[in-house]
Amino acid sequence: MPFCTVNKANIYYEIIGTGTPIVMLHGYSPDHQLMKGCMEPVFAEIEGWKRIYIDLPGMGKTSNYEKINNSDEMLEAVIELIHSLIPNERYLLVGESYGGYLVRGIMREHHEQILGAAFICPLIIPDKESRTVPPQSIVSADKEFLSTLTKQELEDFSSHLVVLDEENCHRYTNEVLAGIKNADVEFLEKIQESYRFSFPVDEISFAKPSLFLLGKQDSIVGYKDAFAILDKFPRAAFTILDKAGHNLQIEQAGLFNSLMHEWLDRVQEFND
Repeated sequence: MPFCTVNKANIYYEIIGTGTPIVMLHGYSPDHQLMKGCMEPVFAEIEGWKRIYIDLPGMGKTSNYEKINNSDEMLEAVIELIHSLIPNERYLLVGESYGGYLVRGIMREHHEQILGAAFICPLIIPDKESRTVPPQSIVSADKEFLSTLTKQELEDFSSHLVVLDEENCHRYTNEVLAGIKNADVEFLEKIQESYRFSFPVDEISFAKPSLFLLGKQDSIVGYKDAFAILDKFPRAAFTILDKAGHNLQIEQAGLFNSLMHEWLDRVQEFND
């Protein structure tokens, strides 16, 4: 198995394809399967991109992370990994939820090396109580399929998805839930006590092609808080999708793929 030893962790990673590197950062509790599940279909018919999937400390197969105490140190580990795997290369970043928060942390110091950034349901405000979020709701449901589920399955799907059908529940189970089950809960609770970076994360402007994918029904991080940083991204497409919660990449897979392709086209055009 490929691991990269950095100062405070032994980070698991997978590399698929060749070309311009794209570093994929998943959210809090799942693992790299979340990003791999939604991003690999994007590259099914296009070449020239080297996808780097990692398991953040406390999640997936990454180990020896006990000395990490807060989001600052989580960020340091990720930056060290990037510099170890692709030294002196320019790259793209894709971050989902907490991964999107880390992307903004990386940008603060290393924006010159970054060719573009995409955010999937990004965490904007670390403090849960301060977020503007809609209530959890179900937008559409396949009642016939739901009747085949156990009470526990129904409860879990209903609290994390807004479009309940067989395909979405299957993907959520394999791409999200599988990782969450392996998470180090005690470690993650420790990090959440120092969840916010110790520095202001949105000071700089990032004038390269970016993409914000926001779910209208996202009850975890919401979509409205992202508008506060809109002006910091003059070349960003901000897209709010209906029938999309915090697992937008699953619930709106077709639009997700199209918008990612459009973003990659803009990155190439910008850097040609």
